[in-house]
Amino acid sequence: MTKYIRRAVGLCAVLLVALLVNAARVQVVQAPSYDLNPANRRLAIARYGQPRGDIVVGGRTVTGSRDTGEQFRYERTYRDGPLYASVTGFASQLYGTTLLEGTEDGVLSGSDPMLAPYPLLNGLTRARGAGGRVVTTLDPAAQRAAYEGLGARRGAVAAIEPSTGRILALVSTPSYDPAQLSGTGRAASRAWERLNGRADKPMLNRAIRQTYPPGSTFKVLTAAAALDSGVVEDMDAPTRSPDPYRLPGTTTRLTNETEGCADASLRYAFTWSCNTVFAKLGVDVGLDGMTRTAAGFGFNDRKLRIPFSVVPSNFDLRLDDAQLALSSIGQFDTRATPLQMAMISAAVAGDGSVKTPYLVERTTTRDGATLATAGPQLLHRAMSASTAQRMRELMTDVVERGTGTVAAIPGAVVGGKTGTAQHGIGNSGTPYAWFISWARSGDSTEPAVAVAVVVEDAAAERGDITGGGFAGPIARAVMEAVLDS
Repeated sequence: MTKYIRRAVGLCAVLLVALLVNAARVQVVQAPSYDLNPANRRLAIARYGQPRGDIVVGGRTVTGSRDTGEQFRYERTYRDGPLYASVTGFASQLYGTTLLEGTEDGVLSGSDPMLAPYPLLNGLTRARGAGGRVVTTLDPAAQRAAYEGLGARRGAVAAIEPSTGRILALVSTPSYDPAQLSGTGRAASRAWERLNGRADKPMLNRAIRQTYPPGSTFKVLTAAAALDSGVVEDMDAPTRSPDPYRLPGTTTRLTNETEGCADASLRYAFTWSCNTVFAKLGVDVGLDGMTRTAAGFGFNDRKLRIPFSVVPSNFDLRLDDAQLALSSIGQFDTRATPLQMAMISAAVAGDGSVKTPYLVERTTTRDGATLATAGPQLLHRAMSASTAQRMRELMTDVVERGTGTVAAIPGAVVGGKTGTAQHGIGNSGTPYAWFISWARSGDSTEPAVAVAVVVEDAAAERGDITGGGFAGPIARAVMEAVLDS
């Protein structure tokens, strides 16, 4: 009898060990696959079973949570949703998360280990901490000025603090209300279908996810390359630039919209935006010099995140001289995001360096204890400090006596560059209107803001469209908002 008891005990022990091994396999080894299984609703229920943390702008929360009493208990709410949609993105039970709602989801949902007072215990119990807060770098006055300035037109605005890289405004229009996508009902799915079906693409973030031909605003980069390389030493000396300029190796002749461009100085050509001068300067600098300068400003950078990803701006690495000439005036395949063009303006306003742009100042617990902070970081060196100083002269001339006088602000020093970029088959589309600029208070040595504005659908006669006329007033309003804050 004792023998059979021992055998039974041994069998039970083996079965117990097997049960424990299997439980460990399910709970540890296979846990990730169960967590990711679409049929597993436990994580989603837990995710929406508590209020989500908030996104903060200017000390004020622009998000919230509403208790529905349903299985997915808390729905996301938004204050001034369309104004901040290009920053917050959306948090939807049906369609996931985007932009800050996506990249900062760990903090906002409470799943970030830094929010757990006892991480090991929370890991075992699968408990979530209370959702934390994401404090942004946005200036609410600048954000509103950009949004209201664009109005019903398609376009985008990006504004940066040059000395730090803090993003002060990031707007894309037309916009949408992210709250329309909250919840699990038919209203959310109808809103999703409607927003995705619109021809004007309100959920496209044009400030960071759309590239445009930058047109004459790219001449800032070409001028910097010419000065830094020594191709131009005296900004007031005549250049050997015929008008019209025959593109190398072709019979195509490039002309200008203004007079006096033949052999014009760099200062005159920049102030009045002579295409022929800058096309030839790009060829004189050469492909290596132009691509090196473009990379210094941030073109072709596929790793930029603010913290969500930014599509790379493009300057082709393989060009013949004719293509290089066109690329040097912001045409051919040269394309840039508004954020990239704001980075160019910020580099000129500062010491020639490009600071990494960032949108999150810090993350905190619900009670305000700091989890992580951000600060200035050098991204690239675009040009020497002396070249940046000369570029500030050129951009100031544009606002004081050139094509950008509409951006002048009493009591402030403002530099700018206008641009119109042609597109479409045979350049038949309405040109994009560009304006990039920077400003500092008259009694300050530090630049306060650098801005880039693009307007896609400036409704006017083709010959009347200028970056200064359509985009310039928007840039001025954003700069004034920052200077007044």
